[in-house]
Amino acid sequence: ETIQKQSKEIEKLKNELSINQKAQAEPTAGGGHGAPVDVTQEELVAYSTRPFYQIAYKRMGWLGLFLVSLSTTAVIMNGFEHTLEKQIELAYFVPLLAGHGGNTGGQAVGTILSAMSAGIVTLKDAPRMIAKEAMSGLLAGAILGAIVGPVAHYTMGISLHVSTVILITLPLVSSIASTLGCAIPFACVAAGLDASVIAAPAMTSFVDVTGLLAYFMIAQQVFSTFGVEL
Repeated sequence: ETIQKQSKEIEKLKNELSINQKAQAEPTAGGGHGAPVDVTQEELVAYSTRPFYQIAYKRMGWLGLFLVSLSTTAVIMNGFEHTLEKQIELAYFVPLLAGHGGNTGGQAVGTILSAMSAGIVTLKDAPRMIAKEAMSGLLAGAILGAIVGPVAHYTMGISLHVSTVILITLPLVSSIASTLGCAIPFACVAAGLDASVIAAPAMTSFVDVTGLLAYFMIAQQVFSTFGVEL
């Protein structure tokens, strides 16, 4: 009888151990989508031991592609050259807007990649996450624009119409950056691409182009409202 009890206990322990091993082997996210950016231990070890030139070679193609796309900013600047000649103050804030867009989008990219890697969100969560990031960026940009615009006007002596352009443009750039920073990782995963390599530079390139174009288009509308000659 004692032997039978011990045999049952051993069998029970074996079953529990088998269940635990299966649970550890399963993906971190359920459903058919799985964990979109699931980095395995082998991949982490491979990265730490891979030579620098192999890393550079892997990234160079995408960086070159996005570098070409960034040349569009030069085309936009050239298209609005007449506006810049008339209102040189606009040029002061081009680096600020580009940097802010990159920072905002970078936060979104980092947050989404971390959540996807941990299995907290999957492709099916994309619409909800993108909408949340878009509204978050819009609110953050509106608050910062309400601060930067008056500060530029009253402390830096920037004209009222240019300060107004900054006030309006910051929320739009923030929203665009957050939206792209969230959407691009999902798009990369859906296309079977490496989001960790592509998402950040793609976001920066698109935000720089769309943000700059929006900046000058808003400036033209604001200047027209203020009756400023271009």
